[in-house]
Amino acid sequence: MLRQYELVERVKEYAPEADEALLNRAYVYTVQKHGTQKRASGDPYFSHPVEVAGLMTELKLDQQTIITALLHDTVEDTLATIEEIDKLFGPDVARLVDGVTKLSKIEVMTESERAAENLRKFLLAMSEDLRVLLVKLADRLHNMRTLHYIKKEDKRRRIARETMDIYAPLAERVGMYEYMREMQLLAFEQLEPEGYATITGRLAQIRSEEGGQVDELALSIKQVLAEAGLNVEVSGREKHPYSIWRKMAERHVNFEQITDIMAFRVLTDSVDDCYRALGVLHQAWQMIPGRFKDYISTPKSNGYQSLHTALIFQRSMRIEVQIRTREMHRLNEFGLAAHWAYKQGGARPDGQVGWLRDLIEIVDASHDAEELLENTKMAIYQDRIFAFTPKGALFQLPKGSTAVDFAYAVHTNLGNAAVGVKINNRHVPMRTQLANGDVVEIIKSTTSEPQLSWLGFVVTGKARAAIRRAVRAKERAEVAEIGGKLYDEIAGRLPQRLGKKALAHAVERLDLRDEEDLMFAIGSGRLSDRQVMEALVPGSTAELPEDPEWTRTERAISIRGLTAGVGFELAECCHPVPGDRIVGLRRPDHKVEVHAIDCMTLASGVDADWLDLSWGERTTGAVGRLQLILYNRPGTLAEVTQILASNRANVTNLQMTQRDEPFGTYEVDLEVSDLAHLTRIVGALRASEAVADAERI
Repeated sequence: MLRQYELVERVKEYAPEADEALLNRAYVYTVQKHGTQKRASGDPYFSHPVEVAGLMTELKLDQQTIITALLHDTVEDTLATIEEIDKLFGPDVARLVDGVTKLSKIEVMTESERAAENLRKFLLAMSEDLRVLLVKLADRLHNMRTLHYIKKEDKRRRIARETMDIYAPLAERVGMYEYMREMQLLAFEQLEPEGYATITGRLAQIRSEEGGQVDELALSIKQVLAEAGLNVEVSGREKHPYSIWRKMAERHVNFEQITDIMAFRVLTDSVDDCYRALGVLHQAWQMIPGRFKDYISTPKSNGYQSLHTALIFQRSMRIEVQIRTREMHRLNEFGLAAHWAYKQGGARPDGQVGWLRDLIEIVDASHDAEELLENTKMAIYQDRIFAFTPKGALFQLPKGSTAVDFAYAVHTNLGNAAVGVKINNRHVPMRTQLANGDVVEIIKSTTSEPQLSWLGFVVTGKARAAIRRAVRAKERAEVAEIGGKLYDEIAGRLPQRLGKKALAHAVERLDLRDEEDLMFAIGSGRLSDRQVMEALVPGSTAELPEDPEWTRTERAISIRGLTAGVGFELAECCHPVPGDRIVGLRRPDHKVEVHAIDCMTLASGVDADWLDLSWGERTTGAVGRLQLILYNRPGTLAEVTQILASNRANVTNLQMTQRDEPFGTYEVDLEVSDLAHLTRIVGALRASEAVADAERI
């Protein structure tokens, strides 16, 4: 921990005219106010604000900011008041401390509480004076450095996630890349401990195996540029572990497939030298197309400037190179903090660049909270966007989220009922991606239902889960509808009429939940006709013949060409039926596989004995598989069920494989007597107005 005189000396080094007495008074004040309070590490609590103040001195910020850092927790955690701070340290410090306190209060609010007025406070606190945000970022950075002292894992992970989602992107947004990288690394260690250990271990291994390769490559780059007459500084480093992890996730590759582990920085005297250095490097080594970016002519929105390129070095090694002036480097590493560095005479810098100036104008011009929400186009968070309901409720979503994601974020029922959307009062498609600050109005209908095609563009887990659940429910209802038709046919074979009690008892005997569950089991082929009849009227199947008309089970198929006692199975890939030319594949310790002669998978049977087979006398119970494309409209399934029933085809399995409005694609397994039977069924289905297409699989 910095001692009192050490902190004062740091400030006096870059600001000789700073008020030493005021700095001393602030140091003593925070020590007295925090008193015997302890941190999780066991250190005195006042060590934290002192270290935060030390971070501010590294940025060479003015004495008001240093004092704010010393006092930033006093109002929230002690009996100190803003009025007392105003009296002792002046209105500027009081305003800054109040701003940091407001940010801290917003931080602990629930998502539902972060409505329009809270957002206004957040924006105003940050936009009125950027130093408020700088102190808050330093506060979070020091808390992350001591996060490992917190014993509860869930609390550590919550703080780490908040840092990764909010504070690291904020640090990047104001150009403080050093803060961003350290926050990400410390949060990464807590959130993905195994990934962190693996990547840092592999980087350590590379360092030990390759010795001083980074220094060697940096020297080679410097020599090439020196020979061209350029005065440069060259430094090299391994890629940031979290950056490697994110690249592995985005590209779906492992560590060994990441080729640009090393990155180098070239600092020059002037902008002209940056472009000259770029040309020299591209002549010396092959550049990788698509990896060059010019942030000097077109800076990032946070003011970042640099040339980025990637080169293929010796032995096909890929490296990244950043080229910038020394002044650009100073501004890049500490971003807008550099614009707030203490100036001779205490003049406040006017370095409010682009986005911050726009933010202030929007806040100042907004007469009420809703107007602010409608007009604010925030670009603070890299991987998150904020969108609002027409009434001003704020929802945070992943970057790339669509109107459907937003609807489900508001409420699952709203997502299920969504039929359209207005974004900023303009009708747009449901797949439209949202931008920061969008006001989203979901149009709903009581007759609407989620579409399977939505899964092609939604990005949130909640939306995906809700859509899948709703689609499964609809598919279940459709299968149950088929089961209901089949049930009527089965019940019609019984000698007596059935009452509701018989159906209720059947559900109980089959250990099912309700009637719908029974119809689904019938429609999906999980129950045979005989099982259903026996459950309805016990003993009713005793005299029934074993005939395809009455039962789907206990049928037999005989195959000629097999040795007596040899087991066989009909292949699932081609579903051969009597009438198909068939062939057998025999492998050791396996049943003989019976395939149709034109089955595409026979090519994989080169290691098996091929047997010339034919159908025997007993051919009942063969299963053929059809693919049906049906029009998605009322009565379609009922008509298909009627066609199958009239052609004496027992459904053993039915599954929807795709929904693409206005069609639904199904796979249906049918018990048929032979190929001619199956062909008649296909012809009958194709003749139906309910069927767009029917093909045998």
